[in-house]
Amino acid sequence: MYRYNDFDDAFLAERNAQFRAQVERRIEGALTEEEFRPLRLMNGLYLQLHAYMLRVAIPYGTLSSAQMRQLALIADKWDKGYGHFTTRQNIQYNWPKLPDVPDILDSLGEVQLHAIQTSGNTIRNVTADHFAGAAADEIADPRPVAELIRQWSTDHPEFQFLPRKFKIAITGSPNDRAVTKAHDIGLRMVEQNGEAGFEVIVGGGLGRTPVVGKVMRDFLPQADLLPYLEAIVSVYNTLGRRDNKYKARIKITVNENGIDEVRARVEKRFDEIRPLFKGVDQAMLADIEAHFAAPAFVNKDVAPYELAYSNDPVFRSWADTNLSAHKAEGYAIVSISIKAHGQTPGDASSDQMRLMADLAEKYGHGELRISHEQNVILPHVHMADLPAIHAALKDQGLATANIGLISDIIACPGMDYCALATARSIPVAQQIAERFDELKLEHEIGPMKIKISGCINACGHHHVGHIGILGLDRAGVENYQITLGGDGTEDAVIGQRVGPGFAYDQVVAAIETIITTYLSLREDESETFLDAYRRLGPDPFKAALYPEAAKRNAA
Repeated sequence: MYRYNDFDDAFLAERNAQFRAQVERRIEGALTEEEFRPLRLMNGLYLQLHAYMLRVAIPYGTLSSAQMRQLALIADKWDKGYGHFTTRQNIQYNWPKLPDVPDILDSLGEVQLHAIQTSGNTIRNVTADHFAGAAADEIADPRPVAELIRQWSTDHPEFQFLPRKFKIAITGSPNDRAVTKAHDIGLRMVEQNGEAGFEVIVGGGLGRTPVVGKVMRDFLPQADLLPYLEAIVSVYNTLGRRDNKYKARIKITVNENGIDEVRARVEKRFDEIRPLFKGVDQAMLADIEAHFAAPAFVNKDVAPYELAYSNDPVFRSWADTNLSAHKAEGYAIVSISIKAHGQTPGDASSDQMRLMADLAEKYGHGELRISHEQNVILPHVHMADLPAIHAALKDQGLATANIGLISDIIACPGMDYCALATARSIPVAQQIAERFDELKLEHEIGPMKIKISGCINACGHHHVGHIGILGLDRAGVENYQITLGGDGTEDAVIGQRVGPGFAYDQVVAAIETIITTYLSLREDESETFLDAYRRLGPDPFKAALYPEAAKRNAA
């Protein structure tokens, strides 16, 4: 993974010192809250419902053991003993005190982490496939390119005050685990005539106007990537609307001008600036790539894994659900669920963070990943060590065998924390997980992605959930809309709203109705919910959810 050089360290120290002075001026009253707001947002500090919230970037989701331990220390020293991992591969601290924030930033700097550009109308944390560098289906590790984009975009003088926030995601696999089509720019690595390059997708996004991104280039050589990205963001900076923040995202720019017109402008701008990139970016990339060499994989007997798999049904269930194929023989990718039934999705205690850091150091070449699905990954684990890892995870409540199942729910903080939220998300997620654990149905149901947002901003990605839940305020009462059939993969599609919303105390029953309808109508156990929905369409689910309306229509 990337290690800061002297320039990086000096840059971060200077930024932190600047913000320390700004915080002191705010506390003294020399800055009003209105004056302080843009300054704190540039450093990832929000004012939430009950307290400040600090959002820390985890670039492309990659952490070292030392960094994870430092996140745990910060949780203990300056927060309430836990952190919340988000869908942008960040970690949020929900209770820091303003005078302590500069010390927190300095503490992050000690392990080469920061909170720069985790907010504001600028290029946010670049996210990536959480299996990058390990996945068996990968064309190449996209993280060196993600790091190049991070360096290019950080404090870029032209792009600090864009019309609206701007998000980039990248994957090196044909199987999209980074939701690239729901980003302002999505990059999917592809090969053409033996050369690796990128399919460039522009104008995706969720929120008030959910849009699947459009392909701007089928194939872009890797050497052209940075100037092409600069051309896209430059055109957006010129064309993007600043008169209405709800119409300021690039998805609206593309819709209002048309993909062909935006493409023509981007290509023109690219032709102008491409000669200015005289290979410095490629030299930087070559230096970065050296930081991402594969670990020194070892050869060991996998007999301990095979024995545990044969004799321990609890271990076998976990292995079947939480392990993924690794590119190296004898290795596996371990997804650690931080969504035990009834717990807050994405929350990890400081003790859990330290355990995961220790396991990564002892068994996983010192590396961890954060997924956009709010779980933690050990990307490089030899199969011989899996029984020991499972035993250690069980002791800390981290061995839930539910990755990709109905209780593996994405949920935003909702009205429990967020000042923008109009409904609760966390309790709904907890109740759904507990109900289906009680029914003992989640393994029978199979692959299922439920995503919950507590407001129209869609931080819970509900639009691309197999089942999406959106909490809204209707005359002071929480009301939950349900969408079905969403998909965030390479086959991305926005889910369809099924009908009127449900009250808070009706949501779990509505989800149960959807699931029982699916189980009764699927062709066999191999037909997933998403496949069944695509075959059947929304009508049988609507009829089950709204039986009175179905009777009226039949009459």
